[in-house]
Amino acid sequence: MKEKPISNFKSEGRLRVPARSSDLHFNMKEDTSKITNLTKVEKVEMRGIIKQFPGVLANNRIDFDVRAGEVHTLLGENGAGKSTLMKILYGIYHQDKGEIYVNGKLVNINSPLDAIRLGIGMVHQHFMLVPTLTVAENVALGLPSSRKFLLDLDVVSERIKELAKVHGLYVDPEAKVWQLSVGEQQRVEIIKILYRGASLLILDEPTAVLTPQEVEELFHVLRSMLNKGYSIIFISHKLHEVLSLSNRITVLRDGHVVKTISAAEATKEKLARLMVGREVLLQVEHPSIELGGAGLALEGVWAQGDEGHPALRGVDLEVYSGEILGIAGVSGNGQRELAEVIAGLRKPTKGKVSIKGTEVTNWSPSQLLEHGLSYIPEERMKDGTIQKFTVEENLILKDHIHKPYADGIFMNFKNIARESERLISDFDIRTPSRYTSLKSLSGGNIQKLILARELSRKPGVLVAAQPTRGLDISATEYVHRQLIEQRTKLKTATLLISDDLDEILSLSDRIAVIYEGKIIGVVKRNEVSVEELGMMMGGVHKDKIK
Repeated sequence: MKEKPISNFKSEGRLRVPARSSDLHFNMKEDTSKITNLTKVEKVEMRGIIKQFPGVLANNRIDFDVRAGEVHTLLGENGAGKSTLMKILYGIYHQDKGEIYVNGKLVNINSPLDAIRLGIGMVHQHFMLVPTLTVAENVALGLPSSRKFLLDLDVVSERIKELAKVHGLYVDPEAKVWQLSVGEQQRVEIIKILYRGASLLILDEPTAVLTPQEVEELFHVLRSMLNKGYSIIFISHKLHEVLSLSNRITVLRDGHVVKTISAAEATKEKLARLMVGREVLLQVEHPSIELGGAGLALEGVWAQGDEGHPALRGVDLEVYSGEILGIAGVSGNGQRELAEVIAGLRKPTKGKVSIKGTEVTNWSPSQLLEHGLSYIPEERMKDGTIQKFTVEENLILKDHIHKPYADGIFMNFKNIARESERLISDFDIRTPSRYTSLKSLSGGNIQKLILARELSRKPGVLVAAQPTRGLDISATEYVHRQLIEQRTKLKTATLLISDDLDEILSLSDRIAVIYEGKIIGVVKRNEVSVEELGMMMGGVHKDKIK
């Protein structure tokens, strides 16, 4: 089959995407030595690694290794020590005790530059790209140039094309990063570290914002790299992906290695038990109930994004009492704006929003609260909490003038204390006390606090945007059970917005797919496959799926 030129792409509005995925054919057998100063990593060993922060022993005598041609996955709950361990290997932190060996030689890694020189690269969950620059400019940043203050962009572009051919990582070197899809931006991050000669890749939650098709494409690329002798350290909370990709799996808990096992002998249940130390309910029960009327309704809603472009384009939705309606889509297709319009934080330019038959378009957040709306925001630090307040103060935020926290104009401190302690216990908010400043809590515990506050109101309508982002497996299990309980016992109409497709499929009664600000299809969760959802998330209308 004739190879297509690397520049084969078409423009679709702001996005530049391949004309068809089938148009891209690369020779996967090319010699990598022709295109990069590859630093071959045969084996990396971390022995007896200890790392302590004030009051926290993050890594306690951890032994870990990875070999060429394998995927070694790190699993663990929040605070288990996996990110700290990888930041030590990549030179962001330095261990207090312990040794690191690369190809049998003792090394001292004091910076990411040291790691890169040794052939170790890291792709972070949150991309480290400059959106306004081109792909080539992003790759060239920080590299020496033969032209003093000018970048060797022509040289860089050619080598990007060569890397794409070798690894199947198509991306247009001249495209601006903001023009790229999330999957393409991830390719740029991988190309950046391959360009610098890395043969050991540390991938931190690489599939968090990808469609199922993009995940499949990524795994195809990674498996091809393994056959070329590369090695991968994979960090993920998606157990089915871990089992699909991994050769070995190491589970951490409280800074210790619990066990290292082969993927062949692992199951989801076994891994979850090793992570948490108890049996974990991975799939929540989803009892059938009789639905009520529309708790939440949107009719022809349009809204502008932060950059002035239409983010919502005529959205029609109904969420019934006793129903969880999941919103599926690749991040950045209008999910955040949709949640903010409903919550009163963003004004629609057209259309109307109703709660239980009452039009609430352009109502303030406090008015919506009074009318039975609870909101779990995506931006927990910006929209969900006040950092300088205590845990207790944040738990009663917006409710402090109502019972049981107030008697008329007077605060009921006894009730505040009792309810705060109850919520801290029920939601496992790990804090020294209710008087602790919120800013000292971890991100996961702040998310638990927001969930505790919003769910305790027993709302008639709940907008849950990324409700388990940053939570570990046991906390996620608890949140899922709470959302189902709200649905079943209180008949809450819940709009669930999540980047985690497994979460959407597990919790939702119906699923609405959003693409470029439009709802392109609404399906029942038991009548659609993951593959079909992935196609819809990529812009294919449900009526066109065969």
